[in-house]
Amino acid sequence: MIGRAPLYLGGMLGPFGAGVVAAMLPELSRSFDVSTTAAATSLTAYLLPFALVMLVSGTFGERWGPSRTIRCAYAGYLVVALAAAVAPWFWLFQVSRGLQGVANAFTTPLLLTKLAATTSKERLGRTLGTYGALQSIGQTSAPLIGGLAAEGSWRWAFAGIAALSAVLVLSPLPPDAPTPSEPARLRDAWQPGVLSAGVVIFVASACMIGLTFLVAFRLDDLFRFAPGIRGLALTACGVAGFVAARPAGAVSDRFGPRVAVRAGMLVGAIAVAVIGVSRSSPVLIAAWALAGVCGQLVLVGTNASVLTGGAGGRGGAISVVTALRFLGMAVAPAAFTGLYRHDPVLGFLVPAVILALTVPLAALSRRTGRAREPTGAGRSG
Repeated sequence: MIGRAPLYLGGMLGPFGAGVVAAMLPELSRSFDVSTTAAATSLTAYLLPFALVMLVSGTFGERWGPSRTIRCAYAGYLVVALAAAVAPWFWLFQVSRGLQGVANAFTTPLLLTKLAATTSKERLGRTLGTYGALQSIGQTSAPLIGGLAAEGSWRWAFAGIAALSAVLVLSPLPPDAPTPSEPARLRDAWQPGVLSAGVVIFVASACMIGLTFLVAFRLDDLFRFAPGIRGLALTACGVAGFVAARPAGAVSDRFGPRVAVRAGMLVGAIAVAVIGVSRSSPVLIAAWALAGVCGQLVLVGTNASVLTGGAGGRGGAISVVTALRFLGMAVAPAAFTGLYRHDPVLGFLVPAVILALTVPLAALSRRTGRAREPTGAGRSG
């Protein structure tokens, strides 16, 4: 556990960096004199390059050496986070957000691959659940810190991101696995089972966990919460995801990844619909917390399926799936903000219906191949 601590801590950075703006969108809008719709694109500015680069970053990271790649990416993240903290213009802020996404693309898939290499197949779900719990801490603390920072100046939130990046640059990493005789190839990752899992996680991210910004708008429109209270309410999803992460891994280990994914998608659709129709803040926040539980079921189940598959280039495969996960989060603002402004209820009911319609695909999705023991399978998680 101690040797994996830097891997778990690194898992916080992606959701933290992506979600830190969720509770400060009105303040960003006023600070840079742009519309709230334009401010919401600061989510996309991070997530879109993050997702696109991650389509290939896992494969290239395996070629260059995972530890070297991860450490260089953290150093780059530190620099561009500081640039966001001092940016005087919105376009520069957006460029810095995009570069944060690029840097982060070279950490997330390689961290997952390192975890899989030190975990037996029978306990992989629980190990990924622990990783998911740390990601939930990042997701939880991001809107809270962002909202609290916005009470004074939202720029302090990015100073905090830079500080976290500095800690990660200095943290030790487990040694890399022996280099394979043949270098990783991009085409190894593009297998039918990988793409099927990627479509499922894309939909789940766009239509459930990626709706943080929309929930923030709903809390502001219905209840006029102050930024700090808004940020605190948004943490319900992350707190619930943190608590449920390891149990979700146990569900995946015991009943199989596909069962975990199907349950998460179906119940998640109900939770999103409730957020759209409820006018009670406790009910809305409880439904958002339930979405966090469902998101962990989908995430852990999908990752476990891919990382135990028999396809070559495991780093590239999980990179592609993770890219599609964050690509889903990236397109959510563009896909649903306009719909929400037209009709707030439809802004949530439409993604809920899409989630429900994707459940059959999750049921039919196949694993990437015959299961194999990860390297170092003799060690338990």
